[in-house]
Amino acid sequence: MAKEKVTLTLSSESLEELRARVGGRSLSATLDLALREHLARLRHLSAVDEWLVEMEQEHGPVPPQTLEWAARLVGDWDAGRKKRRHRAA
Repeated sequence: MAKEKVTLTLSSESLEELRARVGGRSLSATLDLALREHLARLRHLSAVDEWLVEMEQEHGPVPPQTLEWAARLVGDWDAGRKKRRHRAA
């Protein structure tokens, strides 16, 4: 995979914690992995949004209660995923 050098501005607190957590491992590799995971999540959310548009076109508007339920479900799933990943680290 091709690499490109960039300059980033990060909060001092976040960078300090990241350095403490990754120790001698590469900050670049760690941030690249985090970025890939975040992009995968954004792609997934975009796919869900597209699917909702298709469902609304076919079946009419989704009731607000259903959207709220789905948002909680995604939030719970995402929180559980982060906990599982944190325990594995």
